[in-house]
This record gives sequence, C-alpha cells and structure tokens, in this order.
Amino acid sequence: MIYVNVRAIIERNGPNGTEIVIQKRVKSNENKTPYELPGGRLEEFESFMEGLKREVHEETGLHITTIFGEETRIETNDVDSNVEAMKPFAVYQTTNGPVDSLGAYFRCQASGNLVKEGDGTMDIKWIPVDELHHLLEKELIDFSWVDKSGILYYLKWYYAEKQ
Repeated sequence: MIYVNVRAIIERNGPNGTEIVIQKRVKSNENKTPYELPGGRLEEFESFMEGLKREVHEETGLHITTIFGEETRIETNDVDSNVEAMKPFAVYQTTNGPVDSLGAYFRCQASGNLVKEGDGTMDIKWIPVDELHHLLEKELIDFSWVDKSGILYYLKWYYAEKQ
C-alpha cells in the first residue's frame, strides 16, 4: 500500500530572519525521535488543501492563512468524481525504506500560537532557517528520513532566492 501525504513548510518573519516550524512526532516504538515538518497522511478523498490545514492545526495548533501555489489550483467536477490539480512547492517519493509513500510539500503562512503538544507531536517550535541550515550542515540535528530531502530542497531554494 502506498500512502499519500502533505507536508507544511510554515514560514514567518522572526527577529533572526525567516523562521519555519519543526516538531517531533511522539512514537513510543522508536528509540530516537527526529525532527520533522508538520503534516501527515491524507484521509480517503481528502483534498491536499483540506488535509494540509487539518494536519497543521492538529499537530501545531496553528491555522493556515496562506498556501503559496494555492492560486494555481484547478478543480474539475463530474457526475461522480472531483479532481484537483495544483502546483505544490515540491513533491517527494520514497524509493526504498520502511514505508512506501509520496507526498507534496507546501510553503505556508499561519496564524495563532503553537501548542506545547499536538496530536502525536511534541517540541513544536519556530527555528530560524539559518540556524536549521547550520545544524543540518554540522549534523547537530536529527531530521526524519522522509523530511530530510524536503528540507534540504527548501534550503537550496531559499538560499538561491536570497541571492
């Protein structure tokens, strides 16, 4: 079985530049708990946008206010079917590992305050992008195997955009 996921790269302007939200997932069956981005599996026939908003709120307490790329969304409706197409920030596919999944990353902005613990999440926090880049470069932070490529893709884009 293949799982379809949505992931949020939630950005804000902080005192030290652009910050994003990272969190740890509470998994009692794992020895270590790496950081990850908010998001998760879509429910059956749930749209990308609705799933993203639901997952972010459940895990962080935040309410998404802007999804970059949402303006590209097109929905088609037929008698017994609906299909949506849009341009996400990035997509991923696992090509090996414990879970067969694919998903989309969306850059977002949100309102509200972070909760201490969300639905299966803890240590939810804003981190400056430059600090996260440094921690990853020096291998001082452990990121989930699924989200590591997505966050590295984001960092590559982020620093290219700053030039």
